[in-house]
Amino acid sequence: MPSIESLPSKQLAQAYFEYVLQKTLPVKWVNPALVKGADHYAKYSGGPGPMDWMVHIAGIPALLPDPYFWAATTNKYHRKAASDIGEKTKKFVDTALDKFKQAHDYCRAQAKIKDLKIMALCAIGTPGCLDMPKLADAPSFKSWPDSYKEKNGKAYAKAVVEGLSGQFDKWASKVMVPGLPWYPAFATYPGPSAAPLPNIPMPLIVCPSPMMAEVVQMKLKKAMVDALDKRVKDNDADKHHEAIFDAIAFPISLNFLLWLLVQQIMNVLGKGPVPVFAPPYVPLGPVLAGDNIATPGHLAT
Repeated sequence: MPSIESLPSKQLAQAYFEYVLQKTLPVKWVNPALVKGADHYAKYSGGPGPMDWMVHIAGIPALLPDPYFWAATTNKYHRKAASDIGEKTKKFVDTALDKFKQAHDYCRAQAKIKDLKIMALCAIGTPGCLDMPKLADAPSFKSWPDSYKEKNGKAYAKAVVEGLSGQFDKWASKVMVPGLPWYPAFATYPGPSAAPLPNIPMPLIVCPSPMMAEVVQMKLKKAMVDALDKRVKDNDADKHHEAIFDAIAFPISLNFLLWLLVQQIMNVLGKGPVPVFAPPYVPLGPVLAGDNIATPGHLAT
């Protein structure tokens, strides 16, 4: 059963946050060794001495990030702030990716192809033929926001659940089966009606959806940002919430494309009548106006 996590999501999210987004703590730090910084520092503390400039206050630029966030300098207070907040951010992003994977696996196991029209060997499914539960209905995803006691943590988790679920549902609700040759045995069937037969396995990517662009990184991030409580967004002047959601969306969008390639559609049982069957003159014929048995598990293997 192929997982949606073909690539290491947590490592990709951390690398993207640290080396592409490059968020620094403290926010808007000004080096007191500079003229502008020295004036600012003197206003509040009487001004630094030369050693304060070099070590205790200015420090030197941090060479490596703490988890997720870069410290403005090697000053121990800057390092501690970056480390503490970075650890909390890393824990949240890692948990979000784990919960998403669990929810996707749950929904994938419940997914089924329905309302197919079978004409000879071809299967035709109109947009909406993939019946897949919403991610937000998966138990692990649905209960996740309630695990946070803090209002901010609950708001962030709720935004992830609602944002990702909404975008994936947009894609799934428009998946179609474009006349694929799933049932070659139905081209000439020797009987009055064809017994249920499984389809020829094919990758999910051959079933297009006009809403596939809704699962790209930019759209996933925007959906989560839009779902976040306005109060939380207004209190985040440096837009850290956008960076967090961007880091979550990055590996999910990549893994989604790879998952479409490796996920097989299997065991879709097709059946139907053979109207031209009239032995002994017409001993076989194509299945026409057939349908399928819609049972969960078509994406489970």
